[in-house]
Amino acid sequence: MMENGVVTRHEIYPHVFRPLKVGNVEVRNRIFVPAHTTNYGEDNLPSQRHLAYHRARAAGGAGLIIFEGIRVHKSSLGRQQGVNGYQPDAIPKFRDIAKAVQEEGARLFGQILHLGRHIDGNFARMASWSASSIPWTATAPAPHPMTVDEIRVVVNAHAEVATNLLEAGLDGIELQLAHGHLLQQFLSPAANKREDEYGGPLENRLRFALETAIAVRGVVGSDRTLGIRISADEFMQDGLALADMCDVVFRLASAVQIDFVNITHSAYHGSYTVSTQMADMAFQNEQFRYLTDAISDALDSLSQKPVIMSVCRYNAVDLAEDMLSRGKADMIGMARAHLADPELVNKARDNRAHETLPCIGCNQGCADMLAQSLAISCLVNPRAGKEAEWPTPAVAKIDAKRPVLVVGAGPAGMEAAGIAAERGFPTTLADSKSVLGGTLSWLAKMPLRQEFLNLSDRQKLRLDQHNVCLDLGRTILAKTLQDYQDSHVIWAAGARAQSQKLLDGRETLTLEASLADPEALGERVVLVDHLGTWSVASVAEYLADLGKKVWIVVPTGVVGWKISIYSSFALKHRLKAKNIQILAGHSLATYNNGLATFDDLSLEGETRSFYVDSVIAPVAGLPNTPPDIASRGSLFNVGDSVSARTALEAVFEGHETALFLDA
Repeated sequence: MMENGVVTRHEIYPHVFRPLKVGNVEVRNRIFVPAHTTNYGEDNLPSQRHLAYHRARAAGGAGLIIFEGIRVHKSSLGRQQGVNGYQPDAIPKFRDIAKAVQEEGARLFGQILHLGRHIDGNFARMASWSASSIPWTATAPAPHPMTVDEIRVVVNAHAEVATNLLEAGLDGIELQLAHGHLLQQFLSPAANKREDEYGGPLENRLRFALETAIAVRGVVGSDRTLGIRISADEFMQDGLALADMCDVVFRLASAVQIDFVNITHSAYHGSYTVSTQMADMAFQNEQFRYLTDAISDALDSLSQKPVIMSVCRYNAVDLAEDMLSRGKADMIGMARAHLADPELVNKARDNRAHETLPCIGCNQGCADMLAQSLAISCLVNPRAGKEAEWPTPAVAKIDAKRPVLVVGAGPAGMEAAGIAAERGFPTTLADSKSVLGGTLSWLAKMPLRQEFLNLSDRQKLRLDQHNVCLDLGRTILAKTLQDYQDSHVIWAAGARAQSQKLLDGRETLTLEASLADPEALGERVVLVDHLGTWSVASVAEYLADLGKKVWIVVPTGVVGWKISIYSSFALKHRLKAKNIQILAGHSLATYNNGLATFDDLSLEGETRSFYVDSVIAPVAGLPNTPPDIASRGSLFNVGDSVSARTALEAVFEGHETALFLDA
C-alpha cells in the first residue's frame, strides 16, 4: 500500500516498509545506509562524486543515509580524501548533497567525529591527539595526550560543525563514539590511562563524550535529530566489553536526549578487533546480532527509548526483515549491501529481491581500497563510485544490431556478456569448458569463500534474463574468429594455472590440480605462497579442515601479505586455530623423495627441511592472450587474459568494456 508515494504496508516485508520517526524526523522505511568512508573527498571537502553516489542510493529506496565521518577540527583532518565540516566552503557542498538526497525521498544525517590517534601524522605534519600517549598499532607514532583546554576546543568544534551541517539542510547529526576514534579512546581503559578528571573510573572516562553530546544537543534543538554510534564491544584486551557499553549508553541516554543509538562493534586497533569491523564472508551473517539485543535491553527502562539501529552483515532485505520482526531493532543498516546494489530497497519493494546484486563480503573493493587510502568501489558492482561518470540509467537499452561474442565464461566474461545483452546486443558467450564460472567454480569447495558463488549465480541470472546464447565446450581459435568479423569480440579467456618449477625441471602442483583430488595429496601438505592473496590461504584452510597437516611457506614476513588488515587478523586467528604452520621469510629450494628444503631469505646459506607428501606452489597464471589482436579492430581483451589478477579487476573490465560498446 502506498500513501503520498511512501509504502506503508508490504506483504513480504511488513516491518521493513513501516515508516517511523527518528526524533522528530520522519523516515519512509527501516533501511538506512550507515556512515562509511568512501575516500571521495577533494581537498578535504565533499565532492560531486559524493553527491552522485548518495543520490543513487536515495533514489534506490533507502530511508536514511548517514554521511561518512565529518572531521570537526584541523587536528583530525588527515588525508585530502577525508571530509571536514568546519570550513565555510563545506556548507554549500553539503547543502547540494542534502538537497539531492531529500529530493529522492530519503533523509540525510551527518556523522561528526574526531579521529584522535588514527590520523596520519606524516601526512598532516603534526602529532595526533588522544587521551594518552598510546599508539593504535605497533607501527604508529605515539599520540599527544590532550590538555583540558584542547578537550574543550574539540567539544566546541563538534557543536560548530553540527551547526554548519544543520545550516546546510541536513536532517540530523550522528555523534561518533565508535570504532576506536577519539571519544571512544577516552572511554576505553585500553587507550585512556589519564589521572585527571577525564581518566580513571568510568564516570571520568565518559566525561568528554557526555560534554560533547550536551554541546551538540544544544545546537540541534528539538526539531532535528541527534544520535550516537557506539561500539558495543571492542573485542580487545583490557578494552570496553559489552557490559561496559550497556552501562555507558544508559548513562548517556539518561543524561541527554539521544534520539537513536547505532550499534556497531570493534575498534581501529592493530589486533583481531579490526577484522570484525567490516566482517568478511568468513563470518556468519548473524554473528554480531546479540550485541544489538543486549544494548536494546539495557535501554528498555528509559521513559523515552531511543531508536535502535543494528548493523553488520545484513546483505539481504530478508535478513533485515527477520531482525526487525524480533523487536530488538528499529532500523537496519546496510552499508556494503548498498555499495553492491543501490536499488536493493526498491527491488525488495517491487518483489524483485532475487535480482539484487549481492554483497558477498569479499571486502576487495571497499575495505581493501580503504587500507590503501584509495576510493572505494565494489567487486560485484563496478558502477559504485562511478555514478557521476558513467551513463544513467545504469544500463540503458539501445538499438544494437551488431552481435557480440564473449570468449571465456569466468567472472569477466559473464559480466561482459550480461551487460552487453542487457544493453540490447545479440550476445553469445563461449567457453572451452562445459560449465560457467571460470576460476570461481572451484570455490564451491571452500566453505569460507563460497559467497563468491552468489556473484556467479547473479551473473547467470542476468545471462538468462537477457537471452545470452551459451556456446560451451568449444575452444575458440583464430580461425573461429573469422566467422565473427562483423561482431564485437570481448576476449575474457582467463589465464592458465602455473606453478613453481624445481631446479631439475619438475613442476610442483597448482591449486586447481590439488583440489581435483585432495585425497591423493597425502596427509602432510606444504603450500608455497608466491601470490599473497586469498587463494593459497583458502586452500590451506580447506585442506586443514579435511584433517591434513598443513604448512604455508611465504617469502615475506607475513602470510597473505596482499590481504588487508580488515581481514588478515581474522585469517591468522583461524590459521592458528587449525594448527596451520607458517614458515615466513623462506622459499622452496628442492623437493626430493618427500624431503622439502627451504632457503632462509634473511640468512644466506641457512636452510630448513622436513618431509611432506605434496608441495603446492602456485605462481601467477599465464594469460591466455587473444589471437591476432592487432589485425582485428573490434576485439577487446579483459580480465586475467590481460594479466592474472583478481575478480575485482576482472568484473570491472568486463562491465566497463560492454557498457561502452558502440551500437
